[in-house]
Amino acid sequence: MSNQTFDSHSQSGTRSHFATLRTLGEYLWVGGRRDLKIRVVIAVILLVMAEVASVYTPYLLKYIVDDMTGDVNPLIVMPAGLIVAFGVARVLTQTFAELRDAVFAKVGQNAIRKVALNTFQHLHRLSLRFHLDRQTGGLSRVIERGTKGIDFLLRFMLFNIAPTLLKILFICGILLVQYGWLMSLITLVTLVSYIYFTLTITEWRLQFRRTMNEKDSEANTKAIDSLLNFETVKYFGNEAHEARRFDKALASYETAAVRSNTTLAYLNIGQGVIISIGLIAVLILSARGVVEGIYTVGDFVAIHGFMMLLVQPLNFLGFVYREIKQSLVDMEKMFELLTVSREIDDAPGAIPLAEGGGEVEFHHVNFGYDANRQILHDVSFKVPSGKTTAIVGPSGAGKSTISRILFRFYDVDQGDVTIDGQKINDVTQDSLRAAIGIVPQDTVLFNDTIRYNIAYGRPGASDAEIEEAARLASIDKFIEKLPDGFKTMVGERGLKLSGGEKQRVAIARAILKQPRILLFDEATSALDSHTEKEIQASLAEVSKNRTTLVIAHRLSTVVEADEIIVLENGSIQERGRHHELLAMDGKYAAMWTRQQEAATYQEKLEQVLD
Repeated sequence: MSNQTFDSHSQSGTRSHFATLRTLGEYLWVGGRRDLKIRVVIAVILLVMAEVASVYTPYLLKYIVDDMTGDVNPLIVMPAGLIVAFGVARVLTQTFAELRDAVFAKVGQNAIRKVALNTFQHLHRLSLRFHLDRQTGGLSRVIERGTKGIDFLLRFMLFNIAPTLLKILFICGILLVQYGWLMSLITLVTLVSYIYFTLTITEWRLQFRRTMNEKDSEANTKAIDSLLNFETVKYFGNEAHEARRFDKALASYETAAVRSNTTLAYLNIGQGVIISIGLIAVLILSARGVVEGIYTVGDFVAIHGFMMLLVQPLNFLGFVYREIKQSLVDMEKMFELLTVSREIDDAPGAIPLAEGGGEVEFHHVNFGYDANRQILHDVSFKVPSGKTTAIVGPSGAGKSTISRILFRFYDVDQGDVTIDGQKINDVTQDSLRAAIGIVPQDTVLFNDTIRYNIAYGRPGASDAEIEEAARLASIDKFIEKLPDGFKTMVGERGLKLSGGEKQRVAIARAILKQPRILLFDEATSALDSHTEKEIQASLAEVSKNRTTLVIAHRLSTVVEADEIIVLENGSIQERGRHHELLAMDGKYAAMWTRQQEAATYQEKLEQVLD
């Protein structure tokens, strides 16, 4: 059992930036995608061509100025060819850059798509324990920021940082060869000082950005949680309370954001001072060279042009570097999700569940959610193929835990669970879950149509099959009365439907799945007695000739079961048919008596109210 967890509120740093970039690189240089690799190569070539054209423009400006400041009257002999070449070089610089972006666009978008898809699929593969411990609002924000971070990183690191570094290499080489080591050294020292200052201050500022992220996730989680529980908020009149909780989280975000923006001003001022000092030193040196006759006026203009080529991206580099650092932090969080191991995984060499009648057997099963919380103690029972077994008992007895184990949301600590003689740990989870259909106590529907929610049992089912499933679940007449029929939207979590209607949709969904095993987990416990009887009739109809496991609190719903198991404190206390258990005059009989008295009282109360 893995203890690896993911905390959306923890600070980043557990994963190195290099590891993050290496992971991203795998999505850019994709094995088996020759078309994408060709695009990457062409984009790199265009990047180099764009920088060569860019660096050549100050040279052309130098020749133009030198010609215009010579003895020849510039009005008579205008260096038209050089001016045209200068314009062409600038156009080529932009053209190559735009073509580079266009060629690389498919590579970048494919990477973003694959990362998002892999993260989504991985989250669905993680254990139920992981998702019970997560806050959906904060988790969704991590994924959202991570995909945006990839987009930013691809656009600016590849096409701003890389070109700038290439430009620095070209210009420092030109200054060294054409204008001497001192000019090149001053430029290099200026750039190194700028980069060092930017790195140092940005690292210091990251703590404030991380705090902003944490508070942003916290506020988003509170907002989503409150809106998902809209009815509960209204029931208790706690709108003001929810607003205070949300505002408190926003206030923390506001404080962190103010500190982040304040420190940003310090960074920008320092960067401006360093660049200005370097520019002044280079221009003084070049101006002295012109006075001494070492350089021409064109050289002075060219040197200024080279420095401007560096200054412009460097000014922008401050912003880009800060955002790249933030993108890396955001991506680290998302990639950390991909490193969370699957607590429940298919065994090596797992095979699909073989065809069979659906016999279910628990062999001396012991299970606890953690070491200090033992739930099931030596539980053994068999549900023969085509028969119905009911598990009853008080709340907290471990009834629903049995359904989670059967679906293999958790692995047992001791013992085995088999279906048709095969251990469920030895078969693939997909084939295992395909063999079981469930009607849960709390049916949560997707915010889509009734047709979509029924078809969720078997995506791709025909309209005729969906309508037949609805008929078997006795919801077809209700759907026919709706103005939009099967196209009726059910609302968030199915809130536009009543409890009974949602349960019938769940039954239809289970029928459409055509499983060999049916599991009813407190399927009617939240319904009124009249609706319960109707649903119970539907359940009895669809469970004919199928292996059925019924987890119930109301004993009146299981009197026809082939075997009833009484579970208490995680142990089987009694087992037998309904009349056999009543004859024992034990726990089941006591539960039956209490529920019958409660039902009688309820009927009398309804008569009085009528």
